[in-house]
Amino acid sequence: MSIQAPDNVPPIGDWNRLLEGRVAVITGGGDGIGGAISRLFAAHGALIEIAEIDPERASLIQKEIERTGGVARSHIVDVRNDDHVERLAAAVLEKHGHIDVLVNNVGDYRPIVPFERSGPDSWEQMYQYNQRHVYAVTRAFTDSMISARRGSIVNIHSVEGMRGYPQDPVYGSMKAAIAHFTTCLAVSLGHLGIRVNGIGTDFTQTPAVDYFAGFEEHQHLWPTWAPVGRLGWPEDQARVALFLASDQSAYVTGHNIPVDGGTRAGGGWFWSLTTQSWVHRPTSLK
Repeated sequence: MSIQAPDNVPPIGDWNRLLEGRVAVITGGGDGIGGAISRLFAAHGALIEIAEIDPERASLIQKEIERTGGVARSHIVDVRNDDHVERLAAAVLEKHGHIDVLVNNVGDYRPIVPFERSGPDSWEQMYQYNQRHVYAVTRAFTDSMISARRGSIVNIHSVEGMRGYPQDPVYGSMKAAIAHFTTCLAVSLGHLGIRVNGIGTDFTQTPAVDYFAGFEEHQHLWPTWAPVGRLGWPEDQARVALFLASDQSAYVTGHNIPVDGGTRAGGGWFWSLTTQSWVHRPTSLK
């Protein structure tokens, strides 16, 4: 005798249109990892609401998605500003009444300041860039997800929140805070139909982080820098975000997935006697 899955277990669905008709809010969705997520989600049928601080990037990504048959709106938003976040939520909810997917993508590794030279100003900047806005944006949309009793939240943070990060312990600790917020929120909201997962990025080429500059003569060393043997690209992150946003991950919540080419599993940071600094792409450890 076979036992059928209950009605509240989502079907496998159409792998070509995993987010058909779903409303997805993506912060920092104009370029880099956020831009790749916006494009991929749109290709899978999502109605994209992009929060982007740069008007030119916002306009370009919206036009690109529309040219390829997708649906997108862009909003000029600084997610560090509570008034901007409230206006974003009001605009999205007025149009759609709810959202299905929230991707908290905004983050910045600057200002990198050695801890012994850091202070309240650099701590506050790091907090605003990497931690506080995740709480604010998530809170702004949580009620609509609770009312609908469904939703998926994807927090993009960093593999540095999942391992020791000697270059900037403050940055690493704030990324770790978002990873743990992800886990805690998943437990809190799971019974309400909302899933929460995170992505710990590393070695991903974006406009903000250039993995070519300064290493032009050492690109052949990628097999020693990342177990998969290559540099990562925003599309690598976007594909995992799509899985976490869609019903393909309907039984996955509270997890932080390193999308790092294996760097967390394979090692980490090394002290270089040559440069007298921490490195994770050594050309020499002498």
